[in-house]
Amino acid sequence: MDKPFSQACENNKHPILEKIRPYVSEVASVLEVGSGTGQHAAFFARALPHLEWQCSDLAINHAGIQMWCEDSGANNLPAPLTLDLSSTPWPVNEVPAIYTANTLHIVSEALVEAFFAGVKQHLSSGGILMIYGPFNYHGQFTSASNQEFDAFLRSREPDSGIRDIEWICALAKSAGLTLHADNTMPANNRLLVFKRQ
Repeated sequence: MDKPFSQACENNKHPILEKIRPYVSEVASVLEVGSGTGQHAAFFARALPHLEWQCSDLAINHAGIQMWCEDSGANNLPAPLTLDLSSTPWPVNEVPAIYTANTLHIVSEALVEAFFAGVKQHLSSGGILMIYGPFNYHGQFTSASNQEFDAFLRSREPDSGIRDIEWICALAKSAGLTLHADNTMPANNRLLVFKRQ
């Protein structure tokens, strides 16, 4: 198979790294939920050699992720784990940091709730949750392009779509987390950082 490629991942990897680096400077490992192509993992693992970057995704995506991991030459990228938000439990114990990018608007509302249930179960005390992607504020789109993107998503899967940040924060609160930072990112995206007290 050809190695999968996402232009969006290529475009946003440097800005995301700049924002997450301070939060993971003292953690030993990060669990990435929904590693997709594996591009973020390959790039971040090389840039953050002090930690273990653990990919996870549906089994169907593992071959592509593994190709990126192997080509990176990084020795802090273990084999990807199978993590399906529709089934429990997650294949990890406690983790000090969780990262996910461009996932919560792709999956259904029920799976967004399942994601936070998993975070509640597996993120350690004092842990960090980092979420990258587009969000609405007070039910309003932040750009015309986001509104068009949302319509495209819902045309494919009616239960997907850009989420309201207020709902995301409520789910995080129910999982014992508080919003620590809401970072403006390129292309009308955000990087949300939550901390578990």
